[in-house]
Amino acid sequence: MTPALTTAAKELQNNYPVYHNTILIDGIKIFYREAGDPAKPTLLLLHGFPSSSHNFRTLIPLLKNDFHILAPDYPGFGFSDMPPMTAFDYTFDNYSRYIEKFLQLKGVDKCSMYLFDYGAPVGMRIIQRNPAILEHLIVQNGNIYAEGLSDILKNYRKNIDANTEASRAEVYKAFELEYTMFEYLHGVGDPSKVSPESYQLDQLLMDRPGNKAIQYQLKYDYRFNIAAYPQWQETLRKLAPRVLIVWGENDPVFLKPGALAFKKDIPAAEIHFYPTGHFALEEYVTEIADRIRTFLR
Repeated sequence: MTPALTTAAKELQNNYPVYHNTILIDGIKIFYREAGDPAKPTLLLLHGFPSSSHNFRTLIPLLKNDFHILAPDYPGFGFSDMPPMTAFDYTFDNYSRYIEKFLQLKGVDKCSMYLFDYGAPVGMRIIQRNPAILEHLIVQNGNIYAEGLSDILKNYRKNIDANTEASRAEVYKAFELEYTMFEYLHGVGDPSKVSPESYQLDQLLMDRPGNKAIQYQLKYDYRFNIAAYPQWQETLRKLAPRVLIVWGENDPVFLKPGALAFKKDIPAAEIHFYPTGHFALEEYVTEIADRIRTFLR
């Protein structure tokens, strides 16, 4: 008989690597990170602005032995292709359809979702079209309530609607290193815990020729997310999934009341706040991973 595996041997056996792959969807190369056993429950990680799946680089290793994890980059973000605007529709609706196709190609018909920032409108569109795909919902600083809208977000729309040279320039400030660092560092308890390659990588990718025009288009398109908030709230009420909220309470973009508002539609939602900013994983990845592990089990 084969001797029983020791605890250390079992841990080694289950120490799944993190893979960095690409998949072709409608001729566009989508980069994604994958880890864990595909036979285990799938957890889809959807990133925000101005980041990519790189934002989950510290979370994935903490969860990969318990779940099958997928973390794709949207077109124009991270290491996915950046087709010209004449060849690709840079809207949140189109992103959601590409992520749906990605899940289909990966053979995933049921998953839990981790929605961060832009990941919220992407993921909620998928859930609205196909409620059966959702197992459990985790939201980290991703907004679907008017209560969570900051003046920063409101001013984007105001300046885009004004459509003057000066107002456009105000929006374009959000695509420069000063603002990228602001999103990463504002409200954090200890800035030394925030890895500088995070915001430097985001900025390097955003500085690619043509990318800032893409980001401007997405800022314009965000108005259609706000218009869809009531529909997504209704979807949650009807579906009544288990919901975990993990939120950096000092986020200057998506405000704390936006997290508390989930209780209106999901009274049993589990909410945890952390004394940090928008990118809560930079300071509290271990604590958030523990919450997720307990919640999904």
